Amino acid sequence: MAAIAILALWFGGLGMLVRREYFRPHIDRLAEAALRVNPGAVFYAVMQGDQQVGFASSTLDTSTAGIEQRDYLVADIPVGGSLHRATARTSVVLTRTLRLKSFDVAVDADQSPMHVAGRVIGDSVLQFGVSAGPNTPVDTQELKLAGPVLLPTLVPLAVALEDKPRVGKTYILPVFDAVSMTPKDVRLDIRAESLFVVNDSSVFDSTAGVWKGVLPDTIRAWQIVPQSGGGGITGWVDEQGRLVASSQLGFRLERRPYEVAFENWRKDSEKVPPARRRVASNRDVLETTAIAANKRLRSSLTELKVRLGGVSLRGFDLTGGRQQLSHDTLTVKREDASALAARYLTIPQNNRTHPWVQPEPFLEVNHREIVALADRLSNGDRDPRAVAQRINKWVFDSVRKEITVGIPSALHVLHTRVGDCNEHAQLFVALARAAGVPSRVASGLAYVDGKFYYHAWPEIMLRGWVAVDPTFGQFPADASHLRFVTGGLGRQAELLRLVGGLTIDVIGTK
Repeated sequence: MAAIAILALWFGGLGMLVRREYFRPHIDRLAEAALRVNPGAVFYAVMQGDQQVGFASSTLDTSTAGIEQRDYLVADIPVGGSLHRATARTSVVLTRTLRLKSFDVAVDADQSPMHVAGRVIGDSVLQFGVSAGPNTPVDTQELKLAGPVLLPTLVPLAVALEDKPRVGKTYILPVFDAVSMTPKDVRLDIRAESLFVVNDSSVFDSTAGVWKGVLPDTIRAWQIVPQSGGGGITGWVDEQGRLVASSQLGFRLERRPYEVAFENWRKDSEKVPPARRRVASNRDVLETTAIAANKRLRSSLTELKVRLGGVSLRGFDLTGGRQQLSHDTLTVKREDASALAARYLTIPQNNRTHPWVQPEPFLEVNHREIVALADRLSNGDRDPRAVAQRINKWVFDSVRKEITVGIPSALHVLHTRVGDCNEHAQLFVALARAAGVPSRVASGLAYVDGKFYYHAWPEIMLRGWVAVDPTFGQFPADASHLRFVTGGLGRQAELLRLVGGLTIDVIGTK
């Protein structure tokens, strides 16, 4: 009996050890591996095809008190026939056990700055402030956390630190997205293992007038890919947790020595300023991500039936309201007059508990300028359809249509009165919510000049969700709008899964 008791205790202890080591959260196991973090810096050329369009860097500093990672990227992005310079800076401060302490994210593109700064209080509360420019107020919010979180830039480090990656392994990491302002569990797969040859240093070639890489070194890297519907970084990561290469939306990051990555690009950029450089159609982001239709479509469609293929449709908001999905066939029907009659009056400001009239990051619903304009456009009318129709017309008439690159803020758009579909949709939704009309942003594809392009438009709640389009001046929007996601910027980023794989066959139109 004593022997049996001893064996039982031994197996019980062994079971607890196995449970602790193999079933505890990955973020906890990282604390022990964090002691292996080494300081250093790596540099990247941002490539589109065989042409360099930007520069990026990642620097890691360590001390006895913590770890700081700083990431920087600048690129001339070809959109709409011209180049748009965009910069992004991220600074993340961690404890020595890889617990997030604070972060600072700044993005600037087309004079549309965005700044997010935050800190973690314990492991339960994330306090952060969002501002969309130097003259806009800081929107301070608190978010409850279920536990420790990582920022997307730390995902490669977390994958490589715990143990040596291996093909077929899956990681589940709690990630806070500073764009969508939401935490979520991201599932990552190790898809492949390969060797890369990178140069450790550089020399100046006086004959060619450029820097060239020397001292090649062979390093092993593993490919990390988010599972369908996830997020995070896709690319090749070495055993130090640094990106070796990454590709997305037609752009690639390639690790290179500093002078080769930065000085050569800077010199080329100074020859011809970005504003004066022409963009070939095969480099334009809009053209390279557009999906050609197999049939020409007439304008103002009342019904569209298409067959979708080439990618998994799991996780997309393809069914509901005007859209019905049957296997791979999507049918879109423009709302008729009966669907535009609301069964409620606009929600008064003192009773706005409905989630679709609440402020969100970059939707400054309660700002005095947004509220004042919404009141003026409502003009005392309580009919949601009439109010939304006035707002739709005002945004269409007042915001100049111009391709922009950046993260749109409704208040910033109100001040600048310029932007593309994202800016139109953000401003409309902010004004509609301020007027008491439940609304949200929908994103997907719209047919323009023989191709389906990325597009964003609002949906308002009347008898059901109704699509409208202040960019094209449609109320309701026609059936050439294919909705894939609804919600903020974090959901819109999921459309990247469609790039390069989605095919569309037009079956019929009315």
